Amino acid sequence: MGILIKKIMCAGDSENLHDIYIHGNKIAGIDEKPAGFTLTDTVDGKNRMLIPGLINSNIHTYMSVFRNGADDLAFDEWLFGNIFPLEDKLVPEDAYWGSMLSIVEMIKSGTTCFCDTHMHANETVRAIDVAGIRAVVSRGLTGKDRTDPDGERRLSEAKAEIAEYARHERMTFMLAPHSIYSCGEEYLKYVREEAERLGVGMRINLSESRGEFDKCMSEKGCTPIALADKLGLLNPKTLAVHCVYLTDSDIRILAERGVSVAINPSSNMKLGNGFAPVSKLLAAGVNVCMGTDSAAANNSISMLHEMNMAALCYKGAEKNAGVVTATDVFKFATENAAKALGLENEIGQIKIGLKADLVTININNEHFMPATNAVSALTYSAAASDVDTVIVDGKILMDKKVLKTIDEEHVFFAANRIAKRIGLR
Repeated sequence: MGILIKKIMCAGDSENLHDIYIHGNKIAGIDEKPAGFTLTDTVDGKNRMLIPGLINSNIHTYMSVFRNGADDLAFDEWLFGNIFPLEDKLVPEDAYWGSMLSIVEMIKSGTTCFCDTHMHANETVRAIDVAGIRAVVSRGLTGKDRTDPDGERRLSEAKAEIAEYARHERMTFMLAPHSIYSCGEEYLKYVREEAERLGVGMRINLSESRGEFDKCMSEKGCTPIALADKLGLLNPKTLAVHCVYLTDSDIRILAERGVSVAINPSSNMKLGNGFAPVSKLLAAGVNVCMGTDSAAANNSISMLHEMNMAALCYKGAEKNAGVVTATDVFKFATENAAKALGLENEIGQIKIGLKADLVTININNEHFMPATNAVSALTYSAAASDVDTVIVDGKILMDKKVLKTIDEEHVFFAANRIAKRIGLR
């Protein structure tokens, strides 16, 4: 199978048009037709811009069924008073439909890969398999200690899922202890040991709220980052999510340990948690990537929307217009994210030999004109509705705005049925 994306402008190069050759699941040639290439599909690049598929570094896809169900609430009330009780009402199949709804929105807004934390084994991976998208998957883990039966059950589910889908072309895995406040120290050590044994990374929420930070300081005598470091959780395979409340010492630890940080600007603003110190993280050399969080915490899971938020909110928070640039944000959503997920040799750039996870953007509209700085336009002006064609692993998942692998009306029907059953109106 060979796809030619013909005469298209690439992000970062608005002066030239390029022919992109896709053979199998990889980018096989740029401007030069590779040996053995047989054309089966052509994507017209006229009035289009090509970008690497966007990467959502933190999402809970199943939670899209909670969208608009717990808004304008403080973090603790939102999580403990609303989201956890709603989760208790879900059955496993609900997670499949919630994941499918999230994947519909992600594909239609240019996301080709996401890092997901879920709670019902096999349902998210079933959705990924059907939809054709790429993902890094982790079963959310909570537990008190090594003997906690519920904690052991969750970890066993995670390990079984990893074993079952180990050879899947579009899925890799992490272990995901939820946080320092929902996991006991011995359980966190246990998860770390299992991650090391399996050779996978870890994803954990850290320093998301003021309450978490203050409680850790009062009960443990240190910050959440320092506690995680004491427990051996921080290393180059660790993805620390949120990181809103950080001391200068925390930032040094993150940089020294090679930890990647996934910021979530819209979720952090909506829940009143504040702003991650992105400029300090970048200055320290920390690899910063970005996620939307769930549709329950953000409502939108468009990475284009999140890019715009990231480019704007930190400027306002720090009163510095140059603190996070359009180029910075584009990297957060592409190559930095690929590095954070251990996929830098596979995705995140338009480069020969990398996987063909690519998106075309329609730039023939008023908010892209005049067509001067493509990356700025993508960050400050683009909308999900501008996404035209989406390719993942060399297969076209959306062609001229038409989804090829998902019946979205069926997904919408199922999501509304679930919302009604669990008491959302």
